[in-house]
Amino acid sequence: MTVLYDGVVNCLLVQTKFSAYSFWNYQEVCEMVGKKYPAAPLGLLTVAALLPQRWQFKLIDENVESLHDEHLQWADLVCIGGMLPQQNSMLALITRAHEMGATVVVGGPDPTSQPDLYSDADFLVLGEGEITIPLFLDDLKKGAKIGKYLSPDRADMLKAVVPRYDLISFSDYIMIGLQFIRGCPFNCEFCDVIELYGRIPRFKTNEQVIRELQALYDLGYRGHIDMVDDNFIGNKKKVKGLLREIITWSKARKYPFFFTTEASVNLADDDELLQLMKDADFRYVFLGIETPDNETLALNNKNQNVNKSIGDAVMKIMSYGMVSNGGYILGFDSDRAHIAKQMIDSIQDSGICMAMIGLLYALPNTQLTRRLELENRLFHHSSKAVTDGDIDQMTSGLNFLTLTSRVEILKNYILIIETIFKPSNYYKRVIFTGLHVKTNYKHKPGLKTWLIYMRSFLRVCKKAGFSKATGYFYWKMFFTVIFRNPGGIEPAVNLAAMFIHFRKQKEYIVSVTRQMISGIEETGEEVFNERMMGRS
Repeated sequence: MTVLYDGVVNCLLVQTKFSAYSFWNYQEVCEMVGKKYPAAPLGLLTVAALLPQRWQFKLIDENVESLHDEHLQWADLVCIGGMLPQQNSMLALITRAHEMGATVVVGGPDPTSQPDLYSDADFLVLGEGEITIPLFLDDLKKGAKIGKYLSPDRADMLKAVVPRYDLISFSDYIMIGLQFIRGCPFNCEFCDVIELYGRIPRFKTNEQVIRELQALYDLGYRGHIDMVDDNFIGNKKKVKGLLREIITWSKARKYPFFFTTEASVNLADDDELLQLMKDADFRYVFLGIETPDNETLALNNKNQNVNKSIGDAVMKIMSYGMVSNGGYILGFDSDRAHIAKQMIDSIQDSGICMAMIGLLYALPNTQLTRRLELENRLFHHSSKAVTDGDIDQMTSGLNFLTLTSRVEILKNYILIIETIFKPSNYYKRVIFTGLHVKTNYKHKPGLKTWLIYMRSFLRVCKKAGFSKATGYFYWKMFFTVIFRNPGGIEPAVNLAAMFIHFRKQKEYIVSVTRQMISGIEETGEEVFNERMMGRS
């Protein structure tokens, strides 16, 4: 189909499905609070704002609603963007859209990292959309039917657009994303952020961020905003300036929003920054911890975490009213036999409830992948969906020849997952968090939202409090926190609700991992490795 650029273009933006067992896909918990999915598709909302505004747009998020044939028949262009865990669903949608006669445009992190996998798409708009979408539009205006666009240039964040938040229903999502920074100043070997967006952080102005907050405010949104930056504190001076502006703006509007974000562990070193985040009503911070082993951190260039006490950092952050979540990785070359115990102790002692444990995955075009290729250790088709299973760090990591026994790593993985998500251990961490977090929340929900919260609370009490597996632990947690630190009861109940998801996810991961172990033991690791290296 030739798209008439100067005519009325019907543009369908589709967020394809994530795995139901993803760490972040806690849909059952979402349903308990009357939502359908955790986060709105910020990337596609931004794409919509970069395209000609005379076009007609529809956005379908397959995680919250079904994509029907009528949607595809309506569309002149189908725009898809996504990450590695969406690879299967994106490839399937390309085929389906073509069967409906639509032209398909694909972009996002996974297509940018490995465009050959998406060669069936009509247009590949890779890299940062601010740079490559204009190139695509120029060709489209000339009548092009196919094209591939990539540029080494970085987007000027000072010219960033306000995402088309009006294309979604806020009632579908727990949180709405907002971006302040692209790029990261650190140099972690396994990270693809610095490959996709560079090591020189680029920022929007404070005024731009306030404009986006105002847009959400004017559309009637209230509640949770997630600052989606890969490292929110990539430039502490700029972040402090932004936080001061947010505090002033929020105070004048009676704090319509509260915030979450992601940061490195060195956040705990800066009391001024922590106080500003508290004053702006930041409530959760995801920390990229990776491993408690200093040698492994240094070998993988995660130097910002070296010699940092995770427990001390988490306690410091909680003293400013914020709960820490944490990301850990298993499978580094330097992991020792005691790594499982180290990781379990780190998580239990620090009280991190939402601990995301992943298997090391060599993402496309990272320093790690390049090193493994030079060492002839990278598996054949290491980042391609060769099965219908998931592709993520929790169910299909270790896409390379490991230096230690793969079976041993996988058994350690099961040990860690089963231990930290044992109800008694998880609820110990919930109690620890509930007793130590010093909340001073500024955002107050309206009556309607408050009633929804109360309904959700009763649902959590029913689901967790009257479960044979968790009932005793839930009520022990509830009465311990409510009497000793009442301000901590809201995050404690929220963390208890999340265990409903984590318990099911744990069972899935353990089942899949045991199948992997069984398959490897049946053939032998040497045969398994030869096959995965494409040598047999």
